[in-house]
Amino acid sequence: MRLQGPALRLTVYVEEDASWHHKPLYHEIVHRARQAGLAGASVFRGIEGYGASSELHTARILSLSDDLPLAIVIVDDPDRIRAFLSQLDELVTEGLVMIDEVEVIRYVGRSAADPGDAMAVDTGGRDS
Repeated sequence: MRLQGPALRLTVYVEEDASWHHKPLYHEIVHRARQAGLAGASVFRGIEGYGASSELHTARILSLSDDLPLAIVIVDDPDRIRAFLSQLDELVTEGLVMIDEVEVIRYVGRSAADPGDAMAVDTGGRDS
């Protein structure tokens, strides 16, 4: 698959202990993104954060270490991302969903000759 040019970055912020039918919610979101044929999804675990409840979640306090903030990031064609939003309406009851316009520089799958090639996304001048 090759994706180049304008795209959308979908970021879903949820708590680590959020679940869907007794499975981790982040797992279900990634599974459905794959079923929908989206270009890829990554889950990032935060070390500290808070959301709408203002309750602090941190890896520094052992009693809270199982409920850290997560960000699920998906980048794909704008139409495909917008079509996927109905899946999130069903899954995410507490959390935050953000959509950003990005420019994809290149995407090369695993079968490419150069294993160092990867998808590069313009983050609007911000370093990641």
